[in-house]
Amino acid sequence: MKYGIIILLTILTACSSSKTNNTLPFYNTPDFTPVWLGPDDAGYNAIHTISPFSLTNQLGETITDKQVKGHIYVANFFFASCGSICPRMMDNLNDVQQAFKNDDAVRMLSHSVTPGRDSVPALFKYAAIHHIDNHKWWLLTGNKDAIYTLARKAYFADDETGYNKTTNEFLHTENVLLIDKHGRIRGVYNGTIKLEMVNLINHIKLLEASGS
Repeated sequence: MKYGIIILLTILTACSSSKTNNTLPFYNTPDFTPVWLGPDDAGYNAIHTISPFSLTNQLGETITDKQVKGHIYVANFFFASCGSICPRMMDNLNDVQQAFKNDDAVRMLSHSVTPGRDSVPALFKYAAIHHIDNHKWWLLTGNKDAIYTLARKAYFADDETGYNKTTNEFLHTENVLLIDKHGRIRGVYNGTIKLEMVNLINHIKLLEASGS
């Protein structure tokens, strides 16, 4: 009987491990608790999605949620004058850009948290310095309230500690988010750690393979 229980637990563990290793979770709350759901599961149709937005990129183009609908994309938050975590994070994200440079299905969105200073010309210059492909990787500026609300309420960029903060409280985070074709959060990574970008690249490929 004891051995039967052990065998059963082994099978259940293997099934659970297979599910979590071959699919990515969803993140519905700012504490980034992972949830694995399939189309037949209760709650699948209520998975958190990124809310509509309208911002401006380094080319002066209006970028909305419609431009990334049907695309897998990576999102993060930075500011051009940042001298601490941002340069390292953007350099690491360049690895992601290079990995998918010929893949039109993948986009990258970096939102300025100091949009009053990060004008279109400033972001265009920043893109050139950091070897950013202006047609794949968009540096976004716009209304500060809109960006901060999007960051904290939609992307949970500041974790649960920042979810209820106001726009008067500065947003500074190393979090990088992976968003699927349906606007759902599928991964969160520390952008200052190069190995995390390797995981991100692998997870993008996993999403592509699954059609998510």
